[in-house]
Amino acid sequence: MRRKPGALLPVEEAILRSAIRLWRTGSAEFHGYEIAKHVAEESDRRSLTAHGTLYRALSRLETMGLLQSHWEDPQIAANENRPGRRLYVLTGNGATAAQEATRAVASRRPVKRRKQR
Repeated sequence: MRRKPGALLPVEEAILRSAIRLWRTGSAEFHGYEIAKHVAEESDRRSLTAHGTLYRALSRLETMGLLQSHWEDPQIAANENRPGRRLYVLTGNGATAAQEATRAVASRRPVKRRKQR
């Protein structure tokens, strides 16, 4: 799929919308599996065909400057007896893009009319 300069793919928009929801609930950092769960809940699993799709999209968003990432403290992973996680954070530009993506989705939804009595 060719993209217009500055345009986001649907999976990238879904990631940003999920990231802003996590941020608003107090989770500034998130890892891939966590964001995958949120994206899947939002889109009924249509956006993610494989976790590789997610990680490529996360990498593109980081390259665009919409996310930043770092590896968690290895001691935390060792204490929990699991592999280390790459943690992602929305940047200021990422938060702006997430809000724009949320508005765009809202404007595409049909307006439900209330039944008249």
